[in-house]
Amino acid sequence: MNDFDYISIALLNQYSYCPHRCWRMSCAGEFTDNQYTIEGTSLHDRVHTLSQINRDETWQVRAIWLKSERYMLIGKSDLIESTDGELYPVEYKRGRKGEWDNDELQVCAQALCLEEMTGKSIATGYVYYAQSHQRQLVEISEGLRQETIATINAIQILLQTGKIPPAHYSKRCQGCSLYQQCLPQAAERVLRYQEAN
Repeated sequence: MNDFDYISIALLNQYSYCPHRCWRMSCAGEFTDNQYTIEGTSLHDRVHTLSQINRDETWQVRAIWLKSERYMLIGKSDLIESTDGELYPVEYKRGRKGEWDNDELQVCAQALCLEEMTGKSIATGYVYYAQSHQRQLVEISEGLRQETIATINAIQILLQTGKIPPAHYSKRCQGCSLYQQCLPQAAERVLRYQEAN
């Protein structure tokens, strides 16, 4: 990684979900589709058609590029809305609200880019979950901002060093498209076997 490389906003979601998966995708170039990734790609293919419309008092623009020089971020938005002069990002996800905050980090990263690009403060964003047809409010709090910045820094280190984070089995592994490459349970068994000898 050099000074001119930008981090994809979507990588924050991947890293927060699983640093090992993020390494496999960004450093090793591994990716395998499964039911969940295909559904997600299909959803984003529908929302990533550049357009802008006015709906009542809300202006909407889809599929515009967001960029931050300060944080070295770049990515395409799903939807940016403006109501009464207030901007907020809306990220689309295929499933329903999960137990983890990785989607919220992605929304916050979009907000950081929007702030830099427009000079406006962004207080909120949303995640739209296609399975439940519901929007989840994301408050762009100071705590979420700090967590997002820490994640950006961790990804920069990962990309600069290429050092592979250890694989740890958790409930998240069950839907991971890279499970067969990773085999986190097998890695943990080998480690326990080595420690016993």
